[in-house]
Amino acid sequence: MARKFDDDREEEDEDAAESVERVFEGREVPGWRDQVTARALAVSALLGFMFSVIVMKLNLTTGIIPSLNVSAGLLGFFLLTSWTRLLDKAGVPGVRPFTRQENTVVQTCVVACSGIAFSGGFGSYILAMSEKISEQSGEVKDEDSIKNPSLGWMIGFLFIISFLGLFSVVPLRKIMIVDYKLSYPSGTATAHLINSFHTPQGAKLAKRQVKTLGKFFAMSFSWGFFQWFYSAGEGCGFKAFPTLGLEAYKQKFFFDFSATYVGVGMICPYLVNISVLIGGVISWGIMWPYIEHKKGDWYPADLKPSSLRGIVGYRVFISIALILGDGLYNFLKVMTRTTSALVAQVRGPTLPISGGADDELSPAETFDDQRRTEVFLKDQIPNTLALGAYLTIAVVSIITAPRIFHQLRWYHVACSYVIAPVLAFCNAYGCGLTDWSLATTYGKLAIFMIGAWAGASNGGIIAGLAACGVMIGIVSTASDLTQDFKTGYMTLASPRSMFVSQVIGTAMGCVIAPSVFWLFYKAFDDIGTPGSEYPSPNALVYRNMAILGVQGIGSLPRHCLEICIGFFVSAILLNLARDLAPPAVAQFIPLPMAMAIPFYLGPYFGIDMCIGSLVRFVWDRVDGARAKAFAPPVASGLICGDGIWTLPQSILALAGIRPPICMKFLARRTNIKVDAFIRSLPT
Repeated sequence: MARKFDDDREEEDEDAAESVERVFEGREVPGWRDQVTARALAVSALLGFMFSVIVMKLNLTTGIIPSLNVSAGLLGFFLLTSWTRLLDKAGVPGVRPFTRQENTVVQTCVVACSGIAFSGGFGSYILAMSEKISEQSGEVKDEDSIKNPSLGWMIGFLFIISFLGLFSVVPLRKIMIVDYKLSYPSGTATAHLINSFHTPQGAKLAKRQVKTLGKFFAMSFSWGFFQWFYSAGEGCGFKAFPTLGLEAYKQKFFFDFSATYVGVGMICPYLVNISVLIGGVISWGIMWPYIEHKKGDWYPADLKPSSLRGIVGYRVFISIALILGDGLYNFLKVMTRTTSALVAQVRGPTLPISGGADDELSPAETFDDQRRTEVFLKDQIPNTLALGAYLTIAVVSIITAPRIFHQLRWYHVACSYVIAPVLAFCNAYGCGLTDWSLATTYGKLAIFMIGAWAGASNGGIIAGLAACGVMIGIVSTASDLTQDFKTGYMTLASPRSMFVSQVIGTAMGCVIAPSVFWLFYKAFDDIGTPGSEYPSPNALVYRNMAILGVQGIGSLPRHCLEICIGFFVSAILLNLARDLAPPAVAQFIPLPMAMAIPFYLGPYFGIDMCIGSLVRFVWDRVDGARAKAFAPPVASGLICGDGIWTLPQSILALAGIRPPICMKFLARRTNIKVDAFIRSLPT
């Protein structure tokens, strides 16, 4: 009997050691108002601006945005810990201790703010409306199909579309988090990270991680500053270094010394980076050289370089086919899983949706779940408030959106708002199952549906792009909020503090993100131009989706439709093969969405990302534990330093200060001709 008692005590001790909430059991959980503090919002505004600059740069270069949640949580922890310590040392009385709930508020607010820099469409549907992108698409100028960016209407538009998604999923928070026990992998991972920061061991590791991030931030920022001196003209600087030879450089195969995409490569899964490189080899290494040999046969030889009737048309529409094939497959896959999971939940509501290996929860898990559920259900958000706010904002939006875009009729917006809550729920639920947000897929569907409904003669292009913005704004914020509810659930942050911080972060983003874009737009005249520093490839892709929606397949060049159908089917088959193949084989099957990105832009950034992957691979093999702890801070430092450098670079450009040196690379024969020409000039 004594032995049995000892065994039970040992099991209880083990359970307590495994329980997260037993570690924090003696700490009081602050009320929701004490979680949303002034210092947390001040730090959130600072980090929100910083991350908006980074996301905007990534948006306007390749459109690949890695998860920055870890960096937001880490930097929020560092700044607020430093804040409280400085006040303590200064002898300021009544300084509140920094809690994990406050850390969660900062992370939520920062991600909500910087998320608008992506979902706001500055590198996609908003820029796609501009005259510059319209000229690249080769269409006849029409006032009804053009709306150039302006700070005023962008801020107003974002304010009327970005909050609806938040109110649409609030009534479902308990069902998603407590009843269905959806996993939300990103939200769960962020919660584990924040919880670990606020333990003694985690705090020590966080300090070292912040120090590492700061070191590589300084290196990356300095490297960007150094490169700027040599970029005085077109085709100048380290970005024009023909690292693989001049012939390869013509087909965009080179390493451009970008610290940003080396860092992105260290964060992104290996398969994403390899898929990008494979897409670049297939397109720029095989297909485009072959199609260029058909000049004069498949398409006229005297077209403008940017004409969609020529080689650019193949690059754009084939990448669209890959994107749509991948999007359709994943849409059907997530919808099927969502429907089957809902049916299973209705039939057996007591079973967790994740279907764990054990039917019974361990005592430690039961304690954590009970504690978290108790706090999560304590501060309720009235459903009547959410419903009333949704209807109010919807009415305001239905009235004001057509005033911003006269091509968009009130009934287009009203129809979107009737459908949107269902799609928001589907996206939030599917994101909980798969960690995959399909917001851009729903946006593309809106482009085709509303564009075709409005028609080419009634400004269908702008109507479709604006409807895309409405749909993305609602659906993306809905999934973001439910992810944050999961993070708050696991850190004992109040649902009210999560909701309020999400609303405040979204409001910050509606002002900060357009302002950052406006700075880029005014500082760099060639934004959206192929081959420039900020080519924004997604803008032309979205523009041509809108054209395809209102004009049909008649806008495609010769044989382009057949090739597009082939790649559309290939994208579906690749995804199907990945799902049916054993995991050992599936990990080597490329991702169609990642393959599509370099089809228009080129493979050079894929080389950067693969170098980052190689660094991470070697590091994992040499010292896996250290790599797991410090690779994300190293990558974040590289991304943040290079990204923040664009801010002083933009200010220098606006001030008319240009780089002093042009570093260029010429073939030997060209160099001989240049030397001869220089010698012929009078001294």
